[in-house]
Parts: sequence; structure tokens; C-alpha cells
Amino acid sequence: MGTTAREEMRRFWERNERSGRPLSPHVSIYKWSLPMAMSISHRGTGVALSLGVSLFSVTALLLPEQFPHYLAQVRALSLGPALVCSAKFLLALPFCYHTWNGIRHLV
Repeated sequence: MGTTAREEMRRFWERNERSGRPLSPHVSIYKWSLPMAMSISHRGTGVALSLGVSLFSVTALLLPEQFPHYLAQVRALSLGPALVCSAKFLLALPFCYHTWNGIRHLV
């Protein structure tokens, strides 16, 4: 008969204690570095961009009107130029960072 996962784990830990092998270090002992932070933010921007594009695509498919209708509604809000530029910057920043960091990684 096969063993259960619980029995396998118990045997593993018993062997590990008998042999005196050290445990792997926990993530909290590592000192933060720039490459580590850039790697994490690269993954974060990649996930955010893929979720954003997916959400935008599904929304565009499900909404009853065409894009020009919603664009006209946004223009009717008469948002100030500072708010519009800030929104554009917040949309472009993750894309630019992810793209340039990916190129840096490939080089």
C-alpha cells in the first residue's frame, strides 16, 4: 500500500533532523537590492498590464455602445488638463517601465 502525504512529510522531517541539514533561509533575511526590487516591480507591472488589457477587452465586448459614445461621455465631463495628463501618465508609466526593463533584461 502507498503512503499518505502526511507520512511522507513526517519521514522527510525525521531524516532532515537526524542528518542535521540546515533549513533553507527565509525570505526575510535577504537584504533588499535594486535588482531584486526591479524584478519584483517588473513582474507586478506585467501582471497589472495583462489584467488591465484583459479587463478593458472584456468591458469593450460587453458594453452596449461603441467606443466613440464613451469617449464623448468622458469629454463631456470637462476634466482639467492636469487630471487628463496625470491619467495618461499613470497609464503610460507601467507600460514604459515594463518595456524598458524587459529590454534591459534581454541585453
